[in-house]
Amino acid sequence: MRRKGKAVIWIEYLIARAIFGALGSLPRRAAVGLGIRIGRLGFLVLPHLRKVALKNLDIAFPEMEDAAKTAIATGTFENLGRVLGEASKYMSVSRESLEEMVDFRLGDELREVYENTGPGGRGVLITTGHMGNWELLVLAFAAVYKPMSYLARPLDNPKIEDFTYRLRTRFGNQPLNKTNSARTAISILKDGGILGALVDVNAHPKEGVFVPFFGLESCTTSGAATIALRSNALILPAFCVWDRDAERFRFVHGPVMEPIRTGDRKADIVATTAAFTAEIEKIIRRYPDQWMWIHKRWKTRPPGEPPIY
Repeated sequence: MRRKGKAVIWIEYLIARAIFGALGSLPRRAAVGLGIRIGRLGFLVLPHLRKVALKNLDIAFPEMEDAAKTAIATGTFENLGRVLGEASKYMSVSRESLEEMVDFRLGDELREVYENTGPGGRGVLITTGHMGNWELLVLAFAAVYKPMSYLARPLDNPKIEDFTYRLRTRFGNQPLNKTNSARTAISILKDGGILGALVDVNAHPKEGVFVPFFGLESCTTSGAATIALRSNALILPAFCVWDRDAERFRFVHGPVMEPIRTGDRKADIVATTAAFTAEIEKIIRRYPDQWMWIHKRWKTRPPGEPPIY
């Protein structure tokens, strides 16, 4: 990949900081409201992304009326705007305000799992995705409970990467480079740590396995299942979604899952990936307008199949 020049890096950084600065200067409600309006504008002026979203919704909900699909696609852009508006306040947000923003009640089962993490305990791999507010999920969990590590691919602009790093690590979270940190991730989980991973994007054939997602085979990263199997970590599909009725974010999750073990390593990776992907799909179906439908999720096709996009 071609490296960006210094001028481009600075221009992108200054634009990003200007947007964050403008939003951050507003009260939270106003910043979020403006972010949502920016998202709606994106729906209108970015037809290529709108087209991808509607194509994905055709795949996922073939029986749905076109008007309903358009409403979900619009919601996707609005949700991205909400993420932007909320993120503009992260440098000043406190632990107390995060507890008010997010309903992070764990329930008896999850509380027991959480209390058993740490040295001598069993690690937890949180499989999440680009739904609701994934940035707030990691930030608020660290503030309310304990810091976690998270897998992320560094941005191609080092100055913006440094800025986002400072936002994400305010309460002790630590990033791991997604491309070369499998051993570190396994070690963290073996030591009873908590690790977050975004597992809802299209994967390259060399990095993924095909599992069902909304009724169609999707190439999904095999790394999460591999790490869970090698570290004997529990798996928890989880998201931080916006609850419109409560006007508050809410921690939603699937069941605590064991990695599937049959003795066939390759089959276990596929089965484990399919299991947590199915739980992620269930949650997306509950909050469809908060998932990132603008991503080409089914871009990689099994051998012999024609392209979708």
